[in-house]
Amino acid sequence: MTAKPKFVYEKDDLGTIGEVDDNEVDRIAECFKGRSLFITGGTGFLGKVLVEKLLRSCGGLKRIYLLIRPKKGKDPQERIKDIFQNVLFDQVKQLRGEEHILQQVVAIAGDVLSPGLGISEKDLETLRQEVSIVYHCAATVRFDEPLRNAVFMNTRGTKYMLDLAQTLKHLDFFAYCSTAYCHLHVKTLYEKPYDPPANPHKVMQACEWLTDDEVATIERKVLGDIPNTYAYTKSLAEALVVEKFDQLPAVILRPSIVIPIWKEPIPGWTDNINGPTGLLIGAGKGVIRTMYCNSSGYGDFLPVDVAVNGILVASWRNITAGTDTTNRVAHMTSSNDIKVSWAEIIELGRWVIENKVPLNGVAWYPGGSMKSNYWVHFVCMVLFQWMPALFVDALLWVLRYPPVLCRVQNRIYKGFEVFEYYANNVWNFDNTEAVKLRKLMNNKERRTYVIEKIELDLIDYFTNCVLCARRLILKESDESIPAARRHMKVMWVVDKVYKGIWIFGILYMLYRCFFAG
Repeated sequence: MTAKPKFVYEKDDLGTIGEVDDNEVDRIAECFKGRSLFITGGTGFLGKVLVEKLLRSCGGLKRIYLLIRPKKGKDPQERIKDIFQNVLFDQVKQLRGEEHILQQVVAIAGDVLSPGLGISEKDLETLRQEVSIVYHCAATVRFDEPLRNAVFMNTRGTKYMLDLAQTLKHLDFFAYCSTAYCHLHVKTLYEKPYDPPANPHKVMQACEWLTDDEVATIERKVLGDIPNTYAYTKSLAEALVVEKFDQLPAVILRPSIVIPIWKEPIPGWTDNINGPTGLLIGAGKGVIRTMYCNSSGYGDFLPVDVAVNGILVASWRNITAGTDTTNRVAHMTSSNDIKVSWAEIIELGRWVIENKVPLNGVAWYPGGSMKSNYWVHFVCMVLFQWMPALFVDALLWVLRYPPVLCRVQNRIYKGFEVFEYYANNVWNFDNTEAVKLRKLMNNKERRTYVIEKIELDLIDYFTNCVLCARRLILKESDESIPAARRHMKVMWVVDKVYKGIWIFGILYMLYRCFFAG
């Protein structure tokens, strides 16, 4: 078992907030009072948390219109009811009442892939007359999305949203949720527009002319040095927003790698296994034992609730001060305040899974390490990931169960092709705007919309992340934790025996080669 990580933040390292004055007003909530909002991507990870926070902390708003893709046999408003069944919304339902929030949140049938967003004329007229704030969060976040699909979703979808925004009669604020990782050739990214890698209008036009297969054949050449279609199409979309700066009160918000909730409403909540959560589960299940990674490097991670708080604070600032007097690009990043290396993430995650929250059905005892040499990593991957997977799958086949681990390892291998680019490079992000915003907020606002490191305990955070992944993603009950601990001890013995056999075999072969002849 590994020792408890020493990597913690002392109290002196953390921000502090003074006592809240009873006379302090939540100016951010006041800014949203009586307003109607239009949100795309409201059914996604960031979008759900944004909707929940608006309903809970800005309850005086009039209406939230969500763009919902129609599904056969299901009314869009019914899909909103389904979304509200998520445990994420339990607190706000208790606070406001389910019937009340269902009246506040209204589905707009449409699709960012369709011309005019596929919205009916009646719904378009409603949006034109009522909406004053727009959040465009819809995007495909798959890094391996085919280029043509990614252009239509991320770039052309943004153009359709901008076209709609120009018809809204009371528009005060349009926010495009981009990503801090969309200009990868710039190692220190500042809060300003950057030139796109190509003309977005010509790229969209070419993708409309060509077929999927034709675009696929030129994809690698089109991307050039950009490692994936996600970064490429998001940078193109930013350029479209910049073109409209003179015509719309538009801003570009760049969150970094968005990770599970830190504080509220449910610490550790997530609805996916992307990013660090996937690494924690993979390592905790024992199927990830080696990574090609610069262990001293770091990524920029931002809990989703902090990202949402940043969106709302930036909205308040731009609406009240006017986009003519504010910076039109703002970063929502963390690495200037807290840097957590890849080695520290692995150390923290391993300790939590070994000592606090083990996972069920561990395939192998959690272990392994990061490698700075690709070929050392490759050999370890074959010996300690692929060979155990083949061994276990062979046993499953003999016992007439379907083999699973080789399929899992194939998915991990493909995921690492994307991950390794980011894990072996480091970017820095200017966050001057966030620092300015903190100084403008009163104590009540700073506590309600946290955008700084306060009372930070990384071990508690990782524990909450693993617990929520266990309950919500893996569907493992807390009652099974004692059994998982016992199974972990068994796999520790299996791991040691397996390594011992390999060491014995290698020593025996060396003996036969050099001494037995």
